[in-house]
Amino acid sequence: MAPPPITPPDLLSAIPPPVLCLLARLWAAGQSGYVVGGSLRDVLLGREPADWDLATDARPDRMLEIFPGAVYENRFGTVAVREAGEVYEITTFRSDHDYADFRRPHRIEFGDSIELDLARRDFTVNAIAWGAQAANPGLDREASASAGKPAAASSGSSATPPHLVDPFGGQADVNARLLRAVGDPVARFEEDALRMIRAVRLATTLGFALEPATRAAIEARAEVAAHLSGERIAAELEKLLAAEVPSTGLDLLARTGLLAVILPELAAEHGIRQNKVVGEDLWRHTLRAVDAVPVGRPVVRLAALLHDIGKPATLADGHFPGHQSAGATMAAAVMARLRMPRSVAERVVHLVRNHMFPYQAEWGDPGVRRFIARIGEDALDDLFLLRAADNAGSGGGADPLLDELRRRVDEQIAARVVLDRSRLAVNGQDLISELGVTPGPGLGHVLDELLERVLADPSLNERPTLLLLAQSMLADEG
Repeated sequence: MAPPPITPPDLLSAIPPPVLCLLARLWAAGQSGYVVGGSLRDVLLGREPADWDLATDARPDRMLEIFPGAVYENRFGTVAVREAGEVYEITTFRSDHDYADFRRPHRIEFGDSIELDLARRDFTVNAIAWGAQAANPGLDREASASAGKPAAASSGSSATPPHLVDPFGGQADVNARLLRAVGDPVARFEEDALRMIRAVRLATTLGFALEPATRAAIEARAEVAAHLSGERIAAELEKLLAAEVPSTGLDLLARTGLLAVILPELAAEHGIRQNKVVGEDLWRHTLRAVDAVPVGRPVVRLAALLHDIGKPATLADGHFPGHQSAGATMAAAVMARLRMPRSVAERVVHLVRNHMFPYQAEWGDPGVRRFIARIGEDALDDLFLLRAADNAGSGGGADPLLDELRRRVDEQIAARVVLDRSRLAVNGQDLISELGVTPGPGLGHVLDELLERVLADPSLNERPTLLLLAQSMLADEG
């Protein structure tokens, strides 16, 4: 059943006062000014826009005159303006030309028409504008150019009352929950291959369907996504993983052929059988696991996406020996390719490597402390979430053993027992000054052995005791 049509709200009341103030200043200066793109789409959907972008016929130098203190950001005609404590971007109308690398235009042309500016945009729902046109667009600019002076604010106001500009039926597509490329979808995607991944992400996060010709164009040209940089792919992947149900978009990436281009390691999971949910392969297990991670835990969702990435390469007689170690190596390569921040990459790889951690109820408290020391206190919650998601991806429910381990870990942490070198009663400098230990790997080995002793028996964590133990270790080595 089709969703009910959306009644467009009063846009004037939906647009924040600072944005209206910026538009009014453009109109008063004799320039066209419009709110454009995703912000209007979100308002029509009843969503809170993440930001507000504006477009104008004013050239960047003219905007710097209208908005003293503004900053010209780039060659694409974008000026950053501060208003009421927030920064807004205003971009000169333009058309793009000569996309030679499937990424960005090599040449742009400033223009005077909001319709031409909207024509260069990716999807109809983003090609909507609200605002007003200047009295004589381009006239004041041409006159001032011939006189060698800035354009005058002669009109004092816009020539038309503010209105919606929707040349490609974006509002109808919003109402129909349909994502459609502007114009020829193949041309749109060959201009910028990232638009294909963005289409999947937007369809997922907005709950839209891909218009058939748009989807067919993605399937036909998926291979050009190979030209995209890791950073641009990662940015879209992070937004997709933040969706309420990310599996919808991940599966759409797979079905359109994009996954095999941007993340072939994951595409290899298709058809890999395992004893989890009956009739479902490894890829379906991964999708279930990602969905099971709570929204707002991006690192854990990324780890869930990659946690079984090593299984296809380690498959032997229906089993996957060492897949977590192989997967950690592969995850590190994926993180490097996507140019993920080092802190994120290290956490994801650590989680993938350790997601198969063993636990038995027979463990004593020293075993629990060793587990905490090996995983790291700051990674425990992420690892437990990943393990629970992995269980959910396998069709399982609550895991009593996992709950028991959580409880025992919490008890040890609450007791403030020694869990790493930093809590030992001695440090490297103590061993150097008191026992004459030479700095180097040997010093680290002694500290690690002291930590192991204290993990087994926390009462040993006293300075004199640890110094005696260290002296004994050094004597044994001698």
